Amino acid sequence: MIDDFKKAEMAEKILRGYKVVAVVGISDKPDRPSFRVASYLQRQGYTIVPVNPLITRVLGQTSYPDLRSIPFEIEIVDIFRKSEEVAPIVDAAIEKGAKAIWMQEGVIDEESAVKAKNKGLEVVMDLCMLQEHQKYAV
Repeated sequence: MIDDFKKAEMAEKILRGYKVVAVVGISDKPDRPSFRVASYLQRQGYTIVPVNPLITRVLGQTSYPDLRSIPFEIEIVDIFRKSEEVAPIVDAAIEKGAKAIWMQEGVIDEESAVKAKNKGLEVVMDLCMLQEHQKYAV
């Protein structure tokens, strides 16, 4: 398990280092956490790439059915899915050449985190990207 200091340090590094965020599991409903986080990040200058097979557009952006369908490079894969659904998303992120995996608050998959780290990706797990961004005023 990563200690809180290391976790916070990695979160800040990812937030400062990358700007293209694929939001897996984004909702088009403004009251959903995934929408609020993505909307906030977009206002902060991040490029948001929605990933949800059930919607076609959100936040003015095309929504892709999965990571493999995105026709350009992504840097961060921000995961808003149940913990048991993380493994195939991490596999796709590795294939896609993503730089970082961010599992949102409550999303925990230690095995996938280790796999991603072993493939050279930076990983944050069980933290909210919006809250971490506000802490560091990136």
